[in-house]
Amino acid sequence: MYDLISVAVALLAGLLMTRVFKLLRVSFPDVTAFLLAGLAIGPYGLGRLQVPGLGFPDDASIGRLSILSTVALGFIAFAIGNEFRLSQLKKTGKQAAVIGVFQAVVAMVMVDIALILLHFALGEAVLPLSAAITLGAIAAATAPAATLMVVRQYKAKGPLTDLLLPIVALDDAVGLVCFAVSFGIAQAMLSGTVSAAAVILEPLLEIAGSLALGAVMGWLLTLLERLFFSNTNRLSLTIGFVLVTIALSSLRIDLGFAELHFSALLVCMMLGTVFCNLCPRSGDIMNRADKWTAPIYALFFVLSGAQLELSVFRSVAVVGIGLLYILARSAGKYLGARVSAAATNCAPSIRRYLGITLLPQAGVALGMCTTAAALMGSYEGTLVRNIVLFGVLIYELVGPSLTRWALVRAGDVSPTPEEKKSYARFNTPKSSR
Repeated sequence: MYDLISVAVALLAGLLMTRVFKLLRVSFPDVTAFLLAGLAIGPYGLGRLQVPGLGFPDDASIGRLSILSTVALGFIAFAIGNEFRLSQLKKTGKQAAVIGVFQAVVAMVMVDIALILLHFALGEAVLPLSAAITLGAIAAATAPAATLMVVRQYKAKGPLTDLLLPIVALDDAVGLVCFAVSFGIAQAMLSGTVSAAAVILEPLLEIAGSLALGAVMGWLLTLLERLFFSNTNRLSLTIGFVLVTIALSSLRIDLGFAELHFSALLVCMMLGTVFCNLCPRSGDIMNRADKWTAPIYALFFVLSGAQLELSVFRSVAVVGIGLLYILARSAGKYLGARVSAAATNCAPSIRRYLGITLLPQAGVALGMCTTAAALMGSYEGTLVRNIVLFGVLIYELVGPSLTRWALVRAGDVSPTPEEKKSYARFNTPKSSR
C-alpha cells in the first residue's frame, strides 16, 4: 500500500513543481522540475521524516519502484526508434552516423587525457589509472530520456532536432563499445590478465544480439498489428509488446565461450525502428503511445531526482575530480560535435549548438558505473561511482535547460517573449542602443 502511495506522491510532486516553475516565471524544462521534485521527496527531503508513503527515506524504497524506471526507459527507446525512418535517414543518416561516433570518441579521449594527467599529478592512491580509464569510457554516453522529453515538451522541429535524436540513439551503442573495451583494459590492470571475450567479443555480441532481438520483435509486432482494426486494440498490443521486449532484454545466455546479454535501450530502439518502417500506421500508433506514457516519463524523472546523491559533495577529492570530468567531457562533446558537423557540411547553427544538446547524462552512465563498482576493487569502484553520480547530478539539473537554450538559439524552438527581448538586447549593436 505504501509503495502505491509513494507513486502517487511522486507523480503529484512532479506535476506541482511544474506549476511552481510557472508561477515563478521560470522557463526551465519540465524535466528539471521533475528532478527537483524528486530531490524534495527523496532521502534528502521529505524522506528524512520517515513517514511511510510520504517520500522516499532511502535507496531501498526507491529501488522497489525500479520497474517503473525500466519500463519508462524502454518506452523512451521505442519512441526514439521512430526517428530512424528510412525516409529521414536518407537525408541525415550519414551526418548522424559520423557525428554520433566522432563526438563520443572525442569526449572519451579528452576525459582520458585529463584524468590520466591528474593521475600522474595526484598519484595512484588518490586517482587509480584504472578508474581514470573507466571514467573516460563512461563519458561517451549521453542521456536520451532528458533530450527526448525536452524535444517533445517544446515541440522542437528543425534541422538540429532532425540530427539530434538519431545521434543520441547511436551514442548509446558507441558508448557501450567504448565502455567494454576501456573497462576490459582497466580490469586487466587490476588483475594482470586480459580477457579477449570481455574486451572485444562480449560487447560486439551485446550490440548484435540486441539489434537482432529488437528486429525480430519489431517484425512480429507488425504482423500481429494486422489482426486488429480498432485504435484501442492496436495501442494495447503495442504497449504489451514493448513490455515483453523489455522483459526479454533482461535475459542472459551462456554461450560457453562468452555470455550473451542485451541492452534494453538498443533492443527497444530497434523494435521501434523496424516497426515504424514496416507498419504503415506506425506514426499514429506511436503518437497514441506517447500520450499514454506521459505519466510514466514524469515518474521516471522524479525517481531519478530522488536517487541523486548529494553526499558526494562531502568529499573534496570527488568534487575536484568530478569538476574536471565534467569540464573535459563537456569540451569533448562540444568540440567533437562541432568538428564533425563542419566535416559533414552541416548548417552553421548545427555546428554551434549541437554539442550543447549532447551534455545530459544519466541512465546509461549509471548502469556503466554500477557494473564498474561491482567488478572493480572497493576503492576504485566507489570512486568511479561517486564521480559519475556527481556528474549526473550536475548534468541532469543543468543539461535540459542548456538543451532547450540551444534549440531556441538554433531556431528549432520558439523563444518566450522574455527571451525575445533578452536576445534583442544582446544582439543590438552598442552604437544603436
